[in-house]
Amino acid sequence: MKKILSDAALQSYQQDGFFIYRGFFSPEETALLYRTATTDEITSNAMDFRDTTGKDTKLTLWFTPGDDAFGLMSRSEKLVHSVGQLLGEAPEEVCHFHSKVMQKQPRTGGAWEWHQDYGYWYKNGFLYPEAMLSVMVALTEANQANGCLQVLKGSHKMQRFEHNFVGEQQGADPDFVAEAAKYCELVYCSLQPGDVLFFHSNILHRSDANTSDHSRWSVISAYNLRYNIPFREKHASCIQPIKIVADTALLETGNQQRPEVDFLKKQDEITLHVK
Repeated sequence: MKKILSDAALQSYQQDGFFIYRGFFSPEETALLYRTATTDEITSNAMDFRDTTGKDTKLTLWFTPGDDAFGLMSRSEKLVHSVGQLLGEAPEEVCHFHSKVMQKQPRTGGAWEWHQDYGYWYKNGFLYPEAMLSVMVALTEANQANGCLQVLKGSHKMQRFEHNFVGEQQGADPDFVAEAAKYCELVYCSLQPGDVLFFHSNILHRSDANTSDHSRWSVISAYNLRYNIPFREKHASCIQPIKIVADTALLETGNQQRPEVDFLKKQDEITLHVK
């Protein structure tokens, strides 16, 4: 395994439940990803999720990583090895669960309620939260005005909270969140394009609505270790080891032609048996 992250980064992740790596992707790589994210194929396939005030946040979701810019990003050696370091396993054990492009439009982009990713994934039948994490790649600046991610530092060490619908979203039990907030520091994760936020599957996080005149775009990839086999999930990508590509593949392939969104063509991927 290549050592991408420092010991200090690993310690921060274990202690706080998240870690920000500044400039993980170069300006050229980030620009390519942003161009891909803003294609008609992405925006026309977006789903709307309404918050309690009626504002919508859009996202485009897929499971199997392909040979498009997003697939090459999530399969890149430096990213997969980083995930392996954080989860304490060889990169050959790392699998791609899903990725999504998050689209918060100026003035209209909605909020996300407090939640834990494992609060959702538990219902997919995953048994081991420690075998899962999320990676957010900032494609534009993320700050308090345009609704950057907020986390309750250290809350990943608490139990999984019950999640129920709040508007069109699922949020963590508000009484438990209120108690957690008494013990955990609220951190606004401000990011610049190319920064990467790694965060634990059980950390409580949310984001405010975008009240600024600027978009907030990001890509979030969720990863799982091969042994963590779900019993209520139909997509097999979550237990298929990633086909790792060289870090140079993103720019070499992505700049050859108009940005492609290969994942949108994957209609017949292998599925798991759901009990």
